[in-house]
This record gives sequence, structure tokens and C-alpha cells, in this order.
Amino acid sequence: MKPRDLADLVLLAALWGGSFLFMRYAAPAFGALPLMWLRVAIATVCLLPLLVWRGQVGALRERIGVVTVMGLFNSAIPFVLIAWATLSITAGLASILNATVPIMTALIGAVWLRDRLGAGRVAGLVIGMAGVVLLAADKADFKPGGSGWALLAMVGATLCYGFAANFTKRHLTGVPPMVNAAGSQIVSAVALTPFALWTWPAQTPAPLAWAAAAVLGVGCTAIAYVLFFRLIERVGASRAVTVTFLVPVFGTLWGALFLGEAVTGSMLLGGAVVLVGTGLSTGVIRWPAHH
Repeated sequence: MKPRDLADLVLLAALWGGSFLFMRYAAPAFGALPLMWLRVAIATVCLLPLLVWRGQVGALRERIGVVTVMGLFNSAIPFVLIAWATLSITAGLASILNATVPIMTALIGAVWLRDRLGAGRVAGLVIGMAGVVLLAADKADFKPGGSGWALLAMVGATLCYGFAANFTKRHLTGVPPMVNAAGSQIVSAVALTPFALWTWPAQTPAPLAWAAAAVLGVGCTAIAYVLFFRLIERVGASRAVTVTFLVPVFGTLWGALFLGEAVTGSMLLGGAVVLVGTGLSTGVIRWPAHH
């Protein structure tokens, strides 16, 4: 990987890791639905001109049906679930749980698309799920004020991402990346508008909360999407997906630095197990071959 591509990878991880920090900070002020509407609306404003400039509006119009499904399950629904979860759990824990997306993708691909899973990928799925259990073991409290529902929301978000990845593979292969990126944000902005208006906070959020929402939309969504698809074009999807390993590092780091979140031993252990499972399920870490 060239230095420029490595820099893009680290920057992308820092931005996506930062998204958990900004959601954790701004979600209490806005609420999950209004904040995520702002995120996708701002990203739409940034990405739509790029789509027009590349002359790909027609391509979006032709595939609007499948792009709508992909946008709902790749942005609107998981974004809201994650933002709601960050009201109860730390940015670090949310970012670690989010790292199970490749595991969910492999699991759904095996069930839905009959993707063949070798011994290494099966081991990765089992190890990754064990990591989630380790992380959730002392936090899955479903009493009022507990974080059990937030943990389930994070699992729901990763299932949405896993479904969206397989849906894209099946129905959107060959579609220009910018069509997927801009289209998903446009669809999400339209879908979330009535819910955002209905739940808009009665008290105007503070300027710093607005700033966090702006960074979420511009940096953690629009710029991040451009970086991600540029990485896929330059180094391939299998290498680009290694960003999954770096996002929890930044998510935990930003939460500790700026929100004073504690980094516990169980988080580090559970996170390490999740990342090993993710590495095996994506093929980044190779299962020992038998001779």
C-alpha cells in the first residue's frame, strides 16, 4: 500500500471513529432522529454536486429502487440505531461493536447468498460472536436506565450493514460508487425528514452540538465516503475493509480523550477478540493451513 493510500486509510478510520464521539456528544441535545437527519442532509448537500459533476444523475434515476433499499439499510436505519445507542453506551464500546459488521456480512452472505465459508471464516464468525458476548456480559441490563437495549440496537445496526453489503453485491454490482454514496444519503434524508420534524427538540441545541452535527455530515459521512470509495478503486475492497481494525482504536481514543470515557480491561479483551474474529471472517488473518 502506497503512503498516500495508507494516509487515506488512517484518516478514514479517524473520521469514522470520530463519528461515535460526535454522536455521543450531540445526540442528547438533538435526539437520535433529528441528529441523523442533519447528518445525511448535510452529506447530501456535499455529495450531490459531485454526482452532478460526474454526470451520474441518470444512473441514479435508473436504479432508484434498489438504491432506496440500500440507502435505508446502509445509512438511515443503522445511523439512527447507533445514535440512539450512544445515549446509553460509550463511544469506545459502540465503535468496537460496530467492528462486527464484516462478521454480520459474512453470516448473512452465507445464509442468503449461499456464500461458501471455509474453516477460517467459520472460526472468525464464532470468535467474533464470542467477543460480542464478552463485551455485553456485564452490560446487558434491560431494566430502566440499563444499556441492554442499546447493545441490541448496535447489533441491529450491524445486521443492517451486513444486509446492505450483500444486497449491494447482488443488485448494485457495476453501479458507480458515487451513485451508491450520494444516492444512499439522498434517500436517507428524504426518509428521515418527517421523523426528524416530529421529534425536533423543543430547546435549541447549543452551538457546539450544531458544530458536532456539521462535522458528522461533512467529515464523517461525505468526506469519509469519498475516501472509502477512492481506497476501493486504488487498493481493492479487501484491503480497504482493513479500516475496520482501526475504527475502534480511534473511537476508543477520541472517547477517552474528549469525553473522559473509561477504557476497561473487559473492553480491551472483548475488542481484541472481536477484531481477531473480524480478521478471520474477512480473510485478512489467515487460518493455519493443514499439510
